Amino acid sequence: MDETRARPAAAPRDTPSRQRVLIIDDEESLRLLFARVLAGELGVEVELAGTAEQALRRAKTCAYDAILLDLLLPGMGGIQLLDEIRKASANVATPVSVVSVLADAETKNRCLAGGANAYLAKPVAPALLAATVREQIAARGRKPDRRT
Repeated sequence: MDETRARPAAAPRDTPSRQRVLIIDDEESLRLLFARVLAGELGVEVELAGTAEQALRRAKTCAYDAILLDLLLPGMGGIQLLDEIRKASANVATPVSVVSVLADAETKNRCLAGGANAYLAKPVAPALLAATVREQIAARGRKPDRRT
């Protein structure tokens, strides 16, 4: 599955628009897991990208409310992609949460210094993932739905 859009089952009729989250990870199973968690817990619309190139194409043309970014991507790495997103895209100020197996302090500090808003080590608990994205969206002034 290259580029995919995942949506929650049914949108509340009184919601004028959904928040949109871009999930960038080369592992399809993780993209789908993260999409299920965020759509189910927050009611957000999710778009998926499996490569940095796909993600950059999307980020240049579509403004998101939050972005989840894996660092270990084929081709362009996640840190370089973060830099590209911050330089010239519709998402210069969009909160980016890095979700990576690289859990060392140096990598975390490089990402945060390079413009990431949060850093989560894999495996990440679904509740922590949802809470982090919820906080990032709320910081932008758009409240995601809380599903219970």
